[in-house]
Order: sequence, then structure tokens, then C-alpha cells
Amino acid sequence: MVKVIYHGKKWDIEAGITVRQAMERVGLDPRQVLAVRHGKLIADEALLKEGDEITLVSIISGG
Repeated sequence: MVKVIYHGKKWDIEAGITVRQAMERVGLDPRQVLAVRHGKLIADEALLKEGDEITLVSIISGG
């Protein structure tokens, strides 16, 4: 399983899917969040591996 964390909420998702699929499974819009694994940003297409812990962070823009 993969642990997905977003604003204090945690989900266990099956391994072997992409970051984008994990975001969609937990009901988040992939255009509005970024994924971090081991302190580094990872692409939406990255495959999640057994034991991964992914933190999702909101994209904040401004001007």
C-alpha cells in the first residue's frame, strides 16, 4: 500500500498506479496539487511503489 497525505487527511492506496490516479481516487483535482516523495517533487506520471508515502500540497499562485 501507499500512504497519501493531504492537509492532515490520510488514505491508503494500492501501489502500481500513477500519482495522478492516486489524486483522482482520493477526490482531488491533479491540476491543483503537487506530489512530494522523500522531500522531492514527483511528476503526475510517476508510478507509486509499495511502501511509498506521498504528501500532496496545494498549488498557490498569486500576482
